Amino acid sequence: MGLLDSVDWQGNIFKNGTWTAGRGGDYAVVEPATGGELGRMGQATPEDVAEAAAGAAEAQREWAAMPHTARAAVMRKAGDLWQRHAEEISGWNVREVGAVPGMAGFALHVAAEECYAAAALPGRGIGEILPSEEPRLSMARRMPAGVVAVIAPFNVPIILGIRSVAPALALGNAVLLKPDPRTAVTGGTLMARVFEEAGVPPGVLHMLPGGADVGEALVTDPNVRVISFTGSTPVGRRIGELAGSHLKRAHLELGGNSALLVLDDADVDEAVNLATWGSFFHQGQICMTAGRHFVAERLYDDFVERLAAKAGDLPVGDPAAAEVALGPVIDAGQRDRIHGMVTATVDQGAKLASGGTYEELFYRPTVLADAPLTAPAFAEEVFGPVAPVTRVSSVDQAVELAAASEYGLSLGIITRDVMRGLAVAERIPTGIVHINDQTVNDEANAPFGGVRASGTGSRFGGAAANIEAFTETRWITMRGEAPRYPL
Repeated sequence: MGLLDSVDWQGNIFKNGTWTAGRGGDYAVVEPATGGELGRMGQATPEDVAEAAAGAAEAQREWAAMPHTARAAVMRKAGDLWQRHAEEISGWNVREVGAVPGMAGFALHVAAEECYAAAALPGRGIGEILPSEEPRLSMARRMPAGVVAVIAPFNVPIILGIRSVAPALALGNAVLLKPDPRTAVTGGTLMARVFEEAGVPPGVLHMLPGGADVGEALVTDPNVRVISFTGSTPVGRRIGELAGSHLKRAHLELGGNSALLVLDDADVDEAVNLATWGSFFHQGQICMTAGRHFVAERLYDDFVERLAAKAGDLPVGDPAAAEVALGPVIDAGQRDRIHGMVTATVDQGAKLASGGTYEELFYRPTVLADAPLTAPAFAEEVFGPVAPVTRVSSVDQAVELAAASEYGLSLGIITRDVMRGLAVAERIPTGIVHINDQTVNDEANAPFGGVRASGTGSRFGGAAANIEAFTETRWITMRGEAPRYPL
């Protein structure tokens, strides 16, 4: 039996352990490749958030008090369920998100690994013994933060939700999950079902699709203590402001416009292969996508020619119906934004070497040669299958231009001299660096996050980052006899 076969999920949200109608009614789940309706989702309101947060605060205390081995067992079972139901979940991911099967499979692999990694968290040491001036036992102890709000985007909804949901739950928190309404089955309903089947008690995890009003309610609700947000930089700034005014921690993983540096000793064929994946994988709808290509002058013409030829040969279409390299972008609004940035960049002097056209939501992989540094497709995050390329006359110029961006998420450097690559990386502020690889990589045990306008640092991935993100530190002392004070 499939995950969705045993519950009445259609038109519902998941609140306080039951599948129930949201106060906001329901809406159609649309397949971007065909425009067809896949089902219906319930829609939450701020009132639903208030009820869920109150229930979560109550349920969290019992969940945190469970033996650490019990929470670990739930996480391990969740990991097994992602694998057991891979075919069902992958099918939804392909159709609802527009992911090619390889991308869907990768997302499921990461989801399982996130749960297995989270299973190790409850058994870790949760504090330290501190020296004290007084005759007492002094210690610092890590405590669950309480209720954590997770707000995840449409583009990779499984990975960008599970990387916060799994460790937050494992560490004894309750979670309110708000998936993007466009991908709320893949990023919400299926995730809630996995953890429900794995044994997370009623009220500990809630799934609340909704609009900006629901997001704001999550941030401002007094029962919510930590917000984990992945999305655009403008929205992240607003969430950071709201969280700050309510004295809450906000972990913000925001946009990127990652640079790929092809140094003058690079192999062009290798560089083109990496650039193709880095810019066009998942239709470029990844925060780590290579959005700026800086290529050494002596390799530039050859690089552009080969990249444009490769882009022109990539098949684009419905990933549920044919074997393609690129599926659809998420909706018409995103497609029009991409195309507007491409045309504006060409108007400003870039050469359209390949692509720049679309049919319905299928945007052709696009190469923009000699892209002006101030043109939209080069200076801003496109979030589409677009590779702007510019030539550089020296490593120093490449470093200067790469470091000039307001973003600082991922960086790729291609060179035969890896120590030279590392030295170059030291000069460009980013949260992630890959030498002799492209910019799109993810592993459950690796810290993930950006600097500058790309977010508030590595707040996900690996035990240290996850414990820091989803727990609070409490100072505790104990004395055998009470002291006498001079008042």
